[in-house]
Amino acid sequence: MEPKTAGSPDPERTPAVPRPRARGLNMVSGPLFPGVFAFALPVILTGLLSLFYNAADLIVLSNFAENGETALPAVGCTGSLINLLIGLFLGLSVGSSVTIAIALGARDDKEASALTHTAIAVSALLGLLVGAVGFVFAPTFLRWMNCSETLIDDASLYLRIYFCGTPANMVYNFGAAILRTSGDTRRPLFILGGAGLVNVGLNLLFVLGLSMSVDGVAIATITSQYLSAAAALFFLTRLNNACKLSFKKISLHKNQLLRILRHGVPAGIQSSLFSFSNVLIQSTINSFGDVVIAASTASANLEGFGWTAINAPDAASMAFVGQNYGAKNTKRIGRAVLVCLLYVMIFWAAVDGAILLFRDPLVRLYLPDSPDAVQVAFSRLTIVVGTYFLCGFMGVLSSAIRGMGASLLPTAVAIGGICGLRILWIAFVVPLSPSLRTLMISYPVSWGITLAVDLVIFLVLFRKRKREIENPFPAT
Repeated sequence: MEPKTAGSPDPERTPAVPRPRARGLNMVSGPLFPGVFAFALPVILTGLLSLFYNAADLIVLSNFAENGETALPAVGCTGSLINLLIGLFLGLSVGSSVTIAIALGARDDKEASALTHTAIAVSALLGLLVGAVGFVFAPTFLRWMNCSETLIDDASLYLRIYFCGTPANMVYNFGAAILRTSGDTRRPLFILGGAGLVNVGLNLLFVLGLSMSVDGVAIATITSQYLSAAAALFFLTRLNNACKLSFKKISLHKNQLLRILRHGVPAGIQSSLFSFSNVLIQSTINSFGDVVIAASTASANLEGFGWTAINAPDAASMAFVGQNYGAKNTKRIGRAVLVCLLYVMIFWAAVDGAILLFRDPLVRLYLPDSPDAVQVAFSRLTIVVGTYFLCGFMGVLSSAIRGMGASLLPTAVAIGGICGLRILWIAFVVPLSPSLRTLMISYPVSWGITLAVDLVIFLVLFRKRKREIENPFPAT
């Protein structure tokens, strides 16, 4: 805790003074059920739009590219690798979200402003670093993942172009996280809607009009990413709260950088471990042949829609818990988590249920001429999407723990429950019955075990934080 200067008010003894409410959602007062919904719905729509445009990439490739049968699995080989390289550093956006949420809840405008400008500087620098590494080593990474030699040229080309857009990808994600944390969840939706339309239009132009393949799709993607980054920065300059961006103030403030790193590095490690385990899974999938790769690519893209639905309460949990922890409102913390868990079930039933109900026509959009791959995709989709609520519960509790200032605990749990268990599953269970179905069962098993541990940690930590807030000066 920062030392108090002489004459500074004690926030634990001085009543909060009302101030004019900034534009956006008020997370520290008002009804929670509609409040969480107002936060989560734009997040869901933003994610669904993003996935829709990614799906458009794959559908355009598989249906209109001259080499569609190889282009689809080539792009599919890259997804887990992209998530691995970018996930570690995007975790820092979680760190900025947590620290900014706590500062806003505590009404520390100076701190929130410094954190905002530091986060934008970090995003640009990390984007350049990750982009350079990904561009240079793309073929090497793909070979480590057992990528087929028939696919590696197209996959490498796609990756290298994609990583040219990493600086924009980082800036947009950090910017969107700041907007959401400050209560503005609509503008990221508007940004993605406009950029996505550009992406789809360029896909059709490059693939249909200019007879390009994976290169056309990749160029369309990074063009939309740069537009998204520019729009996010613009809207940050239009905020009327402490997170308003001024380009002249963008700098790496040491104390704020350390706070972001303290919360963000564990989140980044957790994200990268998730991705690392998925790289191992993708490597195993690659060993099953091109039909299974194509089926998994189609299924994974549809799974993304289901994950987006159950991830929105996760994002809401971090923002609501973080701001109320900063405001020292423990009753609202517990209620917010319960509401977020309820929304996981509601969104899972609505979105994931629709995916399972209409899986036949949806999968055939990606695999119009491959009936064998369609059946394989059905098997994977049923296992993963059918148990996604476990992943949603796990995410809400993990984010709540971070929102209360404990970032290392959920990371440690993820190391054992997600990454470690999946590695053991691949090493010992899959060889007993080498099939995609056996491999996919590792997902619900790892989610369930991690969820149980996160629940215990949340309950213990919540009681501890409640005692600390209610008794700030224990007797000595």
